Amino acid sequence: MEILNPAHLQAQYGLKTLEKHSKVPDNAAKLFFGVPKERSNDEKRVCLTPAGVAVLVANGHQVVVERNAGSDAHFTDHEYSDAGAEISESTEELFRKADFIVKVAPPTEAELQFMQPGQTIISAVHLGGAGIQYFKQLIAKNITGIGFEFLRSVDGGYPIVRMMHEITGIMAVQIASHYLETNTSGPGLIIGGISGVPPATVVILGAGIIGEYAARTALGYGAQVFVMDNDLTALRRLENALDRRIITAMANHQYLTAAVKSADVLIGAALEEGHKAPCLVTETMVETMKAGSVIVDAVIDQGGCVETSRITSHSKPVFRKHDIIHYCVPNVPSNVARSATYALNNVMVPFLVSIGDAGGVEKALWTNHALRNGIYVYKRHLTQSILSKQFDMPFREIDMLLASRI
Repeated sequence: MEILNPAHLQAQYGLKTLEKHSKVPDNAAKLFFGVPKERSNDEKRVCLTPAGVAVLVANGHQVVVERNAGSDAHFTDHEYSDAGAEISESTEELFRKADFIVKVAPPTEAELQFMQPGQTIISAVHLGGAGIQYFKQLIAKNITGIGFEFLRSVDGGYPIVRMMHEITGIMAVQIASHYLETNTSGPGLIIGGISGVPPATVVILGAGIIGEYAARTALGYGAQVFVMDNDLTALRRLENALDRRIITAMANHQYLTAAVKSADVLIGAALEEGHKAPCLVTETMVETMKAGSVIVDAVIDQGGCVETSRITSHSKPVFRKHDIIHYCVPNVPSNVARSATYALNNVMVPFLVSIGDAGGVEKALWTNHALRNGIYVYKRHLTQSILSKQFDMPFREIDMLLASRI
């Protein structure tokens, strides 16, 4: 019997490209994607990398990228052009040409005016800052809206949200550590402590993805970490995942009051996907915190979970209230724009290709579970109950709209 040599296998297969030409489905649609330059709230990310554009073009689609759209993430127009994209000189021109707009932040007021009837847009919705007029304008123009916050896969996960939440959790601790320093008018604490000096106390509200990655990072720094949530199963899962190196507690009034009072860093990460964040920490609790302590409300884009939080920006990220430093920037991953763009691209490209392969958005809705979940405006109807409750607007289930063939 011939014995296989692993080294031989590596030489024969591991160093060769094994790409195969895949047959484009007969019912595939050629889509025209537009990638505008982001202009909202210091947003530096972009949804597609040049490599992602190349994949879409190779699948028969057209892509138009606004000039300098990727510059803040250090992707040049030349790279996009080499990948097969057309470079547009203006936002208005891009919106006029493309039938599928792909962006990070929700459309600005000016971009809403540029949108064409019947277009499709995929972007974040930012439930904490969304207004009723935004949805009314999309409905009036018969726009199909797909929201990052609603895209849910068959396994129940939220792929785009998860990617951004992993980054946010890591960055939350990094940011808090910075604002504990003396040169940022902090109390002058090192988050991990040193020999003979105890570490900082980091209290994390929420045992979800943001909370998990914040806890992992804080432990890596050497901090004492408390994680609080009202979901005992989530706390148990996180405690086991981190080898019981964290302290967990239910987020009831008694434990919250005690934990907030002892915190050097408070990270707001309490969130239920597709819903506004619950407000867990009252202003009275914030008043009991140690002077110079840092609050990073990492779910401020969903309304925040600390009563004293209000939205800030990367250009002016912090404010003080009750002598507590508050960092409430809604798009934290934008601070690491290149890494975040790669993460977005990794999820977006296969998703966009699958829509094209299915024959476009309308046909893809019948078979694409994530797309059906992600739609929030379709055929002049609101299709998410959470938005209906928040804005007191009528809605129809997407399945009902499909069944009625409106």
